[in-house]
Amino acid sequence: MRRVLTLSVVAVVMGLSIPAVAVPPEVTDAALLVSGLEGGSGSTVGPDGALYVTEGFAGRVSRVDPTTGAVTTYASGLPESIVGIGGAMDIAFMGSTAYVLVTLVGPDVGGSDVVGIYRVDDHDSFTVIADIGAFSLDHPPSTDFFVPTGVQYALETFRGGFLVTDGHLNRVLSVTLDGEVTELVAFGNIVPTGLEVRGNTVYMAEAGPVPHLPVTGKVVSFSPNSPTAIEVAAGGRLLVDVEFGRGASLYALSQGVFLGGPDGSPASPDTGALLRVNDDGTFAVVVDQLNQPTSVEFIQNAAYIVTLGGEVWKIDNVSSPPHG
Repeated sequence: MRRVLTLSVVAVVMGLSIPAVAVPPEVTDAALLVSGLEGGSGSTVGPDGALYVTEGFAGRVSRVDPTTGAVTTYASGLPESIVGIGGAMDIAFMGSTAYVLVTLVGPDVGGSDVVGIYRVDDHDSFTVIADIGAFSLDHPPSTDFFVPTGVQYALETFRGGFLVTDGHLNRVLSVTLDGEVTELVAFGNIVPTGLEVRGNTVYMAEAGPVPHLPVTGKVVSFSPNSPTAIEVAAGGRLLVDVEFGRGASLYALSQGVFLGGPDGSPASPDTGALLRVNDDGTFAVVVDQLNQPTSVEFIQNAAYIVTLGGEVWKIDNVSSPPHG
């Protein structure tokens, strides 16, 4: 099964503030690699080169063969989503050990589990290494909130520990392997989402506050020594992830047009897009009409996009190899 996706670089229907930029002609369609996952959310490339995807509705992490699309269960028994979003939200590897970010499962939303980072000890065995929910309760933000434990979105390894975005409490946390949680940088109401690290620089996607207009959809960068965020690109609707491709190109993932609903509601179906960051701080559409994408990973020159509906799409010939 294949879905041919239009490659409009103006993307008027999405309201993207981007110029008309030529898209490589070889990027013509996307292939459905996987379907039937239960609430696709975060993803990462594991040490074995496979794609690992969190399934919040099932409390599970699945391994996806990037060539065949074969799916096997890597870990199960994590806390499940209880409010329609959350549960197992994102995954990162440190060496051969996997860590899973779990959110929206605490007593403040009717649950009884720990909001934090879980180490995968076995296929059905986990150890909580950091209680981010407890930290959030003890250290409320200056911005408005109604979920005291926060809504953590992305997990990224950094300097022997982790970075975590909280899209509800508007901050990035630093977490050590022994469970120490500190606030690395606090923001206004910008809704931080996806993370990427290159050297000592952290790249972060901002969905922007409701109604997630293009002017507030940004990619920014900062470093621990200078946590003031610098704008890298702006003009994308409801950005949910940021990743480097095979070369030096930086990409962002737009979930698309937000037409209303409670905070945290997804974008309208089939309005998402994979965007390339231009040198002048604008975006170029690589592929559009994506259905509520949540995360993107690159394996060689292919992009793998996970969707809220439990699909993984493979887009070939997206990222050029590094120049020699």
